[in-house]
Amino acid sequence: MAWDVNIRRAVYGLISLYLLGLPGNSALRPLVQGPALLLAPMMDLTPCLLASQAAAFSSSSGWVNRCRGPKASAAHLVESTLRKLQPHIPEDSAWQLGYTLQVPLLSLMQPVENDWQVNRQAVEAVVQTVVDSPRPLVLYLFSTHFGVNAPIEPVLAKNPDNMAHTPSGPLPTDLYYGAPIYPWSLARTDNPVTHYRTRVIEALLEGVCALPTGVRRRIKGVTLLGEVHHLFPNFESGMGFGGHYSVSDYSPESVAGFRNYLRNRFARIELLNEKMGSDYPSFEAVSPPAKDIRRETLARYEEHMDAYAAGQLPITGWVHAPSLHGSGQAVRIYLNGKPLADAPVHLSRQDVRTARPEFNTADVGWRFDLDYRLLPAGVHRIDLALSQPEQDLMHLGTRFISIMDKRQSTPVALPFVALPVMQPLPAHFSSYTDEPRDQSAYYFNPMAREWQKFRESQVVHYLQYFNNLIAQSCLSDTPRYTHQIVPQFNPGWDRGKFAVGASLQPMKNLRTGVSLYGETSYGRSFADWFRKYPRRDYGVTELHPLQALDTVQLRSLLNQHRDNGAGFMSFFLETRWGEERVSTMPNLFSLDPDNTQHGSDVLFESMRSLLAE
Repeated sequence: MAWDVNIRRAVYGLISLYLLGLPGNSALRPLVQGPALLLAPMMDLTPCLLASQAAAFSSSSGWVNRCRGPKASAAHLVESTLRKLQPHIPEDSAWQLGYTLQVPLLSLMQPVENDWQVNRQAVEAVVQTVVDSPRPLVLYLFSTHFGVNAPIEPVLAKNPDNMAHTPSGPLPTDLYYGAPIYPWSLARTDNPVTHYRTRVIEALLEGVCALPTGVRRRIKGVTLLGEVHHLFPNFESGMGFGGHYSVSDYSPESVAGFRNYLRNRFARIELLNEKMGSDYPSFEAVSPPAKDIRRETLARYEEHMDAYAAGQLPITGWVHAPSLHGSGQAVRIYLNGKPLADAPVHLSRQDVRTARPEFNTADVGWRFDLDYRLLPAGVHRIDLALSQPEQDLMHLGTRFISIMDKRQSTPVALPFVALPVMQPLPAHFSSYTDEPRDQSAYYFNPMAREWQKFRESQVVHYLQYFNNLIAQSCLSDTPRYTHQIVPQFNPGWDRGKFAVGASLQPMKNLRTGVSLYGETSYGRSFADWFRKYPRRDYGVTELHPLQALDTVQLRSLLNQHRDNGAGFMSFFLETRWGEERVSTMPNLFSLDPDNTQHGSDVLFESMRSLLAE
């Protein structure tokens, strides 16, 4: 029977403290350890899985020959790649090295005459890889908005039923650092893109379920699709709060779904009007909010929509205090002179690191989301101060904001309480406040809040559709995970655009899988957030520290996630056949001795040292 994570953490902690007092024992290698954490690195095996139909590779390449013909698989590439990371397997280790078998679903569809069929040879190669490699694995059923160079993608993109819709219509294809983005719809499951994803999964399940039970049990988890969230224009640089606000999904099916959502939630239109302060004659008269009151003419107030309309106002920025970084500093936020909150300064800001490399850290960000729905209309004053242990407060800035009423009355200044004494920020400190902008106005629209909840439910529904496919198969008892981003930990991102909040909550028969970047991977932000919910198991579907970590730091990171309940941890590796790199394009986030981006070469060596212990 599995231990409760909190009990397990406490026991390990007491044992470690005891060992500190024993001569000859290292606190870094306690004699008693928890269950081995499955490390499941992800490599690009697509060139091998599709080798039967690819003419781009020379038949003289040793790895290609084993990717073709009967019993073809990519297991030899898995072993060759992992051998560089762990040349010898220790008898007893706190870490178990397996792999993530990424299956790009749409790449496994091929044109046959005037139709598209599942590439059975590729499916068989995926299944045979599970057979040929004795290692534990996570099966990653990968299909997101990130293009995979599949021939079917541009064909599907021509059908508006497959595409996410903004109020202006279907989103066009986009680019993300030069790679194609296909804004597939998740507002419906009866469209072709969902149909083809389903067909490939069903073919894979048919092959996997024909395997002997012992082989099938090597699959320790299944992750679904990848980062599933709503899309928006200009994906690469449009994740923040500035510019024209536009999100998905406003397709006819989504509009009808929103009306049904409201009908189920309120039962009678009178109850909805009472809640909204509106006068809709029927649910059919309701349209999702889609107009910015600052730029467009509204027929009724409930049409207003922008990044803040649902009632959340981010107060964000960064501060760098050279002498006291990481020593419990926080930004104290005052509203009309009264203390409102302390926002710890520890969130990652890669943009700041790029602009100010002399800081030698990205963990300078802070964020607090103010629920302003119940604030009285009027002009409010927000003051910000840097709080450090046993130091005087240092003033960071002041912002005046207007909370508007539905009638757009001229706001008046509200009473203000005198602030405590604050010192100016020393010249060698640096700071910047991103949000809120001074003299900005905010309009809360309760309909926008309902729209946001509905959009979040669409993400959950789409994930559960595929979760149910797996649940009805021989893998029903295999843990299944989402593969989500956690935008609330990025100070500059508008998390409402993504609408992933509900999919990060506990869901029936579907565990939380998360991609962790920067401080969320090694710091306390994610752990503190995760402890709030009654769940114990999660998966780290992508690990990106985004900085070099030595062996001690990396061991601490792995131990933290293992003790917090992580079932596995995945990170990118460059696929290797001996010294040859198989991957068609290098991954900027891959742990690899030749990749100096984000300290990835140092991370690779630290991981290799740990796996050798």
